[in-house]
Amino acid sequence: MGKLTTRGVQKLVREAKPGLINDGEGLYLKIGKTGGASWIYRYRRHGKLRDMGLGSCVDVSLAEARSQATDNRKLVKEGLDPLEAKMVVDQAEVVTPTFVSCAARYIMSHRRSWRNAKHARQWVSTLKTYVRPVIGFKRVDEVTTQDVLKILSPIWTSKTETAKRVQGRIENVLDYAAAHNYRDSVNPARWRGHLDKLLAKPSRVKKVFHHPAMPYDEVAAFMADLQSHTSISSKALQFLILTATRTSEVLRSEWPEIDLDNETWTIPAERMKARREHRVPLSRQTVELLTQLPRVKGTNYVFPGARNGRPLSNMSMLQLMRGMGYGLDGERGDFVPHGFRSSFRDWTGEVTSYPRDVAEMALAHAIENKVEAAYLRGDLFEKRWAMMQDWADYILPVGKPGLFGLDMSELGSSHRY
Repeated sequence: MGKLTTRGVQKLVREAKPGLINDGEGLYLKIGKTGGASWIYRYRRHGKLRDMGLGSCVDVSLAEARSQATDNRKLVKEGLDPLEAKMVVDQAEVVTPTFVSCAARYIMSHRRSWRNAKHARQWVSTLKTYVRPVIGFKRVDEVTTQDVLKILSPIWTSKTETAKRVQGRIENVLDYAAAHNYRDSVNPARWRGHLDKLLAKPSRVKKVFHHPAMPYDEVAAFMADLQSHTSISSKALQFLILTATRTSEVLRSEWPEIDLDNETWTIPAERMKARREHRVPLSRQTVELLTQLPRVKGTNYVFPGARNGRPLSNMSMLQLMRGMGYGLDGERGDFVPHGFRSSFRDWTGEVTSYPRDVAEMALAHAIENKVEAAYLRGDLFEKRWAMMQDWADYILPVGKPGLFGLDMSELGSSHRY
C-alpha cells in the first residue's frame, strides 16, 4: 500500500478492519477493535521494537502525525529513546530533576538549533562516559564545584579538548537548570572567573595539532601527478586545492551554488564553519575543471558518490592521497587534503604581496581584531579574484599541461583578468 492520504485515512477509519496500516518510515495508523483510530510510531531500540502513541486521529491530523514521526526518527538517529525523552519532558516540574534528566531536557530543547545529528550524539556520548558516573543521578541543585573537578581533573591534561567540551556542556545544563529555577544561578561549572582559577589554561596543556601541509613550492608537481588520476576523487581534490576550501565544503558542493558565467561559487551559511555565506572566486583553471565534469542525473552534487543521492565519501580524497604515497607514515610525506589550505596561506605570505586580510578572507577566517572587523565590512572579492587566479597560475602554469591534459593558454583570458 502506498502513502496514506487525508481522505484515505477517513475512509480507513470508517471501513478498515482492526490492525496496523503502514504509512512508511515507522508511522502507522492503528484501527482499534471498537472502531477508534490512533497514530503509532514504531522504532527499534537495542534490537527490540517499541511502539509510541502519537494521539488519536480525531485530535492529530495525518500531517501532524508525520511531523511527530519525523521528530522521533531524528531522536533515534541521535541515540535517544523517544519514549524516554517524552517521559522526561512530561514529568512534573515540581520535582527537582537529576543531572541526566535535566541534560535530556536541555538536549530536547536545543537539538533543532544544532548543525547536525552528530552533534547531539556527541553530547549524549560525552555526558554518558564522563559525567553520568559522577553526578548523573544527583539532583542538579546538589552539584558542586568539587563534583565538576572530580569529572574534569582526570582528563584535563590527557584529553584536554574533550575535557573542555565536557566542561562547557555541564555549564550549559546547569545554566538551563538555573533558568528553570531548579538551582541557584551560581554555576559550579563556569569557566571564566571560576574554574579558570582551578584548572590550567587549555592552550597551555593541550598539544596543538596542525594538519600536515605540503610545502607550497611542491604543490605544482603534486597537481601534475594528480592529473594522471581520472577518478572523481582526483577532480574533487584538484577543486579543493584550487579554491583553498575545506573538505566538507567541496564534497557537499551543489551545482546551483556555482555560477560559471560569473565565475563564482557561493557556499551557503549553513555549510560554513563560521555560519556565514562565503563567495569563492573561480580561476580560469577551476572553471575549466567544472566545465569538464559530468552532470549526474538525479543529484545536484558536483562530486556525487557511489550511493545514489549522496556526495563523495569524506574519506575519498584522503584515500586517494594515501594511494599516491602520502598521509600517515607515507613514503612521500604525511600531507593530508586539509593541509593545502596552509600551503595556500604560506604561498600568499611568502611569495605574494597580497594583504593578510585578503588571504584570511579567502580562507573564510574571521578577522580577530574587532576594530579591524568593524571597518572591514566587505569581502574583498575583486582582490581575492586576482589572488586566486595567481594561485591557480602558480600551481598550474599557463602553457603547461593543465587539468585535463590541455594547454591552459588555449583557454583564453577571463574577462576579469
